[in-house]
Amino acid sequence: MLRDLLFPEESPRRSSLGRMVNQSTVLLMVSIGALILLLALLILFHQNSNATKGYLLRNLERERSQLLLEQEVLNMQVAKAQAMEKIENDRQVQTMIPVKNPRYTSNEAPVESQNPVNL
Repeated sequence: MLRDLLFPEESPRRSSLGRMVNQSTVLLMVSIGALILLLALLILFHQNSNATKGYLLRNLERERSQLLLEQEVLNMQVAKAQAMEKIENDRQVQTMIPVKNPRYTSNEAPVESQNPVNL
């Protein structure tokens, strides 16, 4: 039936107006159906890519939180290594010679103004 509507047999007489309307209606319906199917497939692929990006984003956030935790642990280890008690007990620090007659500065006048340098 669809073949008869789309491809009528060639006859010497002219096609009737009703047959041409039927053909154009069927062609229009097929075109609209094809467009709807195409748009549905495009939406499906777009939603699939969005879902995939969501999973990737969640994995990256999980990795980021693990790396931040690892960085915090490393920062604590650095702080422990730089602790004053550990530095004071270090053999190299204990062998240093103490300073004789230390000279301290005050906040009243800058150091540059106490000892001017001639250029």
